[in-house]
Amino acid sequence: MKIPALLMLVLAFSACAKKELNVSETAATNDSTVRQATVEAVQPTKAEALLAMQCYNNAFYHQYGTYGPSFKAYYYSDVTHSGRTDFWKSAEAIETIIDAVLIHNDPDLRNKMVYLYNGMRDAYGLLWNANSFNDDVIWGALMCIRAFQITNDGGMKDMARNNFDMVWARAWDNNLGGGLWWTTANTSKNACVNAPAAICAMYLYQATGDAGYRDKAKMIVDWMVSKLYVAGTGEVRGAMNAAGVITEGARTYTQGTFIGACSMLHNYYPSANFKAMAAKAMDYTKNVMCNAQGLLPDEYDNEDCQGFKSIFARWACRFVKDHGYQGTYASWLNYNAAEAWAYRNSNGLMWGQWWHRTPDNYVNSFETTCGVAMMNGVWLF
Repeated sequence: MKIPALLMLVLAFSACAKKELNVSETAATNDSTVRQATVEAVQPTKAEALLAMQCYNNAFYHQYGTYGPSFKAYYYSDVTHSGRTDFWKSAEAIETIIDAVLIHNDPDLRNKMVYLYNGMRDAYGLLWNANSFNDDVIWGALMCIRAFQITNDGGMKDMARNNFDMVWARAWDNNLGGGLWWTTANTSKNACVNAPAAICAMYLYQATGDAGYRDKAKMIVDWMVSKLYVAGTGEVRGAMNAAGVITEGARTYTQGTFIGACSMLHNYYPSANFKAMAAKAMDYTKNVMCNAQGLLPDEYDNEDCQGFKSIFARWACRFVKDHGYQGTYASWLNYNAAEAWAYRNSNGLMWGQWWHRTPDNYVNSFETTCGVAMMNGVWLF
């Protein structure tokens, strides 16, 4: 669906009349410590958050046929429409529209979410055991169980459950004391599979009543706490190789999914310190990973990293809502949402570098999930 004429008019004025910021694009570097911004930490309006999602869909959404009595769709990988985005980025883009559906309850967004899910089924089938990346499968399963919460579609729940169970069977073992292997090569155990798997398991427990999923979630997070979480600082390290050596540091998505998993476990294990660990991970992200103004870091070392902030935004904002941390973190998260929106391009798209203007000529559909997820996430609280 094209953006309605009234919204296009709003976009035309708001996209062209941005507040001038104290940033020299000619002097800017990828070192976030040198960036200076003067935009106030004002939460973007709810209408702007909806508009951001609609602009994203206008740029990347492609409906390509029927799927039984319904339709199917996918997101293009970039603004040139050179092809569909790959598996895990598709799952994360659908999670971004799920975020927006939860905030706006918009029928068009809900329909697009279903059609995109149908497109995943159409392209990849129901069981993703041919994918050697366990994290890919878990991201897809998490997308499915979150979509199920909105639609109550049993097919979505079954896809989530079957794919989670498949990963658990092939990836969990007692090497290194537990944890899920990143790939079927069993060379490292990474936060990027373990933390989202714990979130997925908690949602499966809520959907099925099977306490085994809650137990698995706790096993995963307990392992992460023992191996990847740094209690003194709140850092969530990215990976441990088969020899037990830490090989990756923290990224925004490892922090965010650990926060999300701890947040969900807290209510079931209130004495296990999960909420405090989540808050410690929030503090590390804010105080160590951000620049002096609190701007979340660029993660542009490769295209797989560029959308990490969308994942952080999703779970950090939910943690704030679920545990009443607005007084501690709301202004920081609102500031990041305002920065992202201030630097949108003429089509209302926001890349992941929230300190200078998004290019008009080229952006991809993964990096541009970041601002959309943050803008809608702050409306959770």
